Amino acid sequence: MSYNVEKLHAKQVDFFLKSNPFSIKERIQLLQKLKQEINNQEDAIVEALKEDFQKPAFESMVTEIVIVYKELDLFIKNLKSWSKPEKVSSSLLNFPSSDRIYHRPYGNVLIIAPWNYPFQLAINPLIAAIATGNTVTLKPSELTPKTAALLEKIIKNTFTEAQAVVIQGDKEVAQQLLDLKWNFIFFTGSVPVGKIVHQAAAKNLTPVTLELGGKNPCIVESTAKIQLTAKRIVWGKFLNAGQTCIAPDYVLVHKRVKPALIKALKEEIIASYGKNTIDSPDYARIINSSHFERLKDLIDKEKVAFGGQTDAETNFIAPTLIDDPKLSDKVMEEEIFGPILPIISYDQESELSEIIRSYPASLAFFVFTENQAFAEKIMTQFPFGGGVINDVVIHFANEKLPFGGVGNSGIGAYHGKHSFHCFTHQQSVVNHKTWIDVPFRYAPYGNKLSWIKKFKNWL
Repeated sequence: MSYNVEKLHAKQVDFFLKSNPFSIKERIQLLQKLKQEINNQEDAIVEALKEDFQKPAFESMVTEIVIVYKELDLFIKNLKSWSKPEKVSSSLLNFPSSDRIYHRPYGNVLIIAPWNYPFQLAINPLIAAIATGNTVTLKPSELTPKTAALLEKIIKNTFTEAQAVVIQGDKEVAQQLLDLKWNFIFFTGSVPVGKIVHQAAAKNLTPVTLELGGKNPCIVESTAKIQLTAKRIVWGKFLNAGQTCIAPDYVLVHKRVKPALIKALKEEIIASYGKNTIDSPDYARIINSSHFERLKDLIDKEKVAFGGQTDAETNFIAPTLIDDPKLSDKVMEEEIFGPILPIISYDQESELSEIIRSYPASLAFFVFTENQAFAEKIMTQFPFGGGVINDVVIHFANEKLPFGGVGNSGIGAYHGKHSFHCFTHQQSVVNHKTWIDVPFRYAPYGNKLSWIKKFKNWL
């Protein structure tokens, strides 16, 4: 399908200039309409995700659809109160005045969504952008064509093209969109592409939110409850076949408990997916042959402690444990983004810092321990986007927590009310009253300097 990108963009620009802002009532009605449309297409969404990369129906409901419903309900319930001007105390220097912060939409928003959670990571930012009064152009990933087509159908059934539109295509289409002038860009994806997006936005000084990734460490300290630790790591790492930006990328385990952890990880993988994972209905596939070959190339068969099986015909890679790889090994060079889990032993706490700080700040950070002092120390020692003690991934599910990276793992944060702030500009307005005009600020200044020095701490 071909799109007149410039014409669609111009239509949204014109609409925003003439209609800004949508009334709160209109925005809520649009969100309710979107929720109904998603409900109507629920089975089709699950089927599209299955066709794109064999995503299990349960995972599709929990990680894609339910999270979207939660976000919609939150905005429908709270948008009116969130949108009210925020009154703040005024400065004595401005007496008499009333001061307020208004939450204004940016205008025309571009959202570029990824392929790993192709429904949820496209719709959730769109919800916030529409709710805050922006127009939206959504570019879904071409690597999940069934989901992308369904996204286009859902958006077309809910909005006018001037309000929100889906434009499908490859990286050339994405570049066409980036060449246009936007008021805000929201991107979820890899670090290299994130840099391209940021560079394009910089040409017009366009603000951005970049949700990227990184090598997320997972520390298992000697006091950790090993069986429970293994169960939770297996769930978070092999969910979506490891294609999750906040999944544990590698494990740093104390050498005293390493044998027990590897044994427990093997047991939990079998308990979750059976002895032949390829036959499990609960295990997704790698998104395409290119990513399959990249991941397959990371597996050093001599260091495989478990798994390692692959099937090129179905893009299948079994849950795989890699025992004590070197930092110079391919699997440790960059984010894995697949079902391969390197396990590295450590003895002294100082080794943790040496390894973790050899990589840029991660999007996520996990530690398993029964030593609370150790957990608190570790959590304050390293920069990362979001972390969990004694579990993995679950911080994503709490809409009250801002979700985003730091440094190389991203710019900005969203989810829940944080999404409301993400897609709005905080506009400060001082209403200076006219019933009196204090002359102190005006020239000539005379001996006013001495008064300023005397009362500066009161101002």
